Amino acid sequence: MLRALILVLIAGLALWGVMSMATKEPSFTVEFSERDFEIRDYPAQAIAEVLVSGERKEASSKGFRLLAGYIFGANTRKQSIAMTAPVTQQAATNEKIAMTAPVIQSGGDGNWVIRFIMPEGATLDSLPQPNDPKVRLRMLAPQRMAVARFSGFAREEAVASNTAALQSFIVAHDLHAIGAPVLAQYNPPWTLWFLRRNEVMIPVAR
Repeated sequence: MLRALILVLIAGLALWGVMSMATKEPSFTVEFSERDFEIRDYPAQAIAEVLVSGERKEASSKGFRLLAGYIFGANTRKQSIAMTAPVTQQAATNEKIAMTAPVIQSGGDGNWVIRFIMPEGATLDSLPQPNDPKVRLRMLAPQRMAVARFSGFAREEAVASNTAALQSFIVAHDLHAIGAPVLAQYNPPWTLWFLRRNEVMIPVAR
């Protein structure tokens, strides 16, 4: 029993290492760092996103499947697109998703926007169009983000406590939030809890 558990742990560590090396992340510059908090500047980014409904975890899985389909070839060129991290999720607003407006998640009233960040250098002209009309491509303008890092499972209580801590950090440093909190998750679903890397991100004024 113990030996089997050790083997599973070793396999998980090896798989996590492969995934970490294979998955690229968007570039950014760190303007300020304090404990588990950072202020980062991100350049313009091309993203693919979907609007889904349901509880946070259910919506995340639903959105991930739709976006994974797009990057694995469900597009006009049947082209595979490199996977990047993080996947983000945030509460949706009443504003419609525009095609050219700016593994992330945000949501309101049970509606969530799930995003995959496209590989660095990708543009709306260079990306193939999705076959599924639910998948939208657009550009995010350059932005400054206040970030709180945390590990483990991104359960509601963990997301809520880290969001509150980040909001307190923003107030303490006289920053001005200009958008809703975003949950960013960097690991595939099978990653062991103590190896998971998550972030709460809030856009702030420069």
